[in-house]
Amino acid sequence: MLDKLGARLIIALRIVMGWLMLYAGFSKLLDPSWSAHGYGMSAKTFHGFYQWIVSPANIGWVNFINEWGMTLLGISLILGIGVRLSSTMGGILMIFYYLPGLDFPYVGNGYLVDQHIIYALVLFLFAAIRAGRYYGLEEWFEKTFLKKFPGFQKIWG
Repeated sequence: MLDKLGARLIIALRIVMGWLMLYAGFSKLLDPSWSAHGYGMSAKTFHGFYQWIVSPANIGWVNFINEWGMTLLGISLILGIGVRLSSTMGGILMIFYYLPGLDFPYVGNGYLVDQHIIYALVLFLFAAIRAGRYYGLEEWFEKTFLKKFPGFQKIWG
């Protein structure tokens, strides 16, 4: 358990990350020309895999996951509800953003570390410490909704 200062820092970090993800997702949703295609095609690592991901057969669901995944992750973090599940999935998404820019030992303009790997680590931290329980709606949601649907408790965490 964290002390009051630690809890407040986690809350602040959770809300700031939530805003960042909400903004990133919402800006993609509002831009009809946005697509993950260009990012995937520029992959330096696992180029064939990323070409397949952004192929015409897959680009629709890939864009959907990016747009709505980031938007819902942002909402989850801001409200502090479903944080363990959303942070785990968001961390995986950030690794998918990290890998195309990796040209060992370089990533983008830096060495091995860029913002995506930092975001992934912060999101995995949120999942590990159950950050939604710190002044979030997590416990309320479990007591009201999940009690009625116990099957969801396993995936909710």
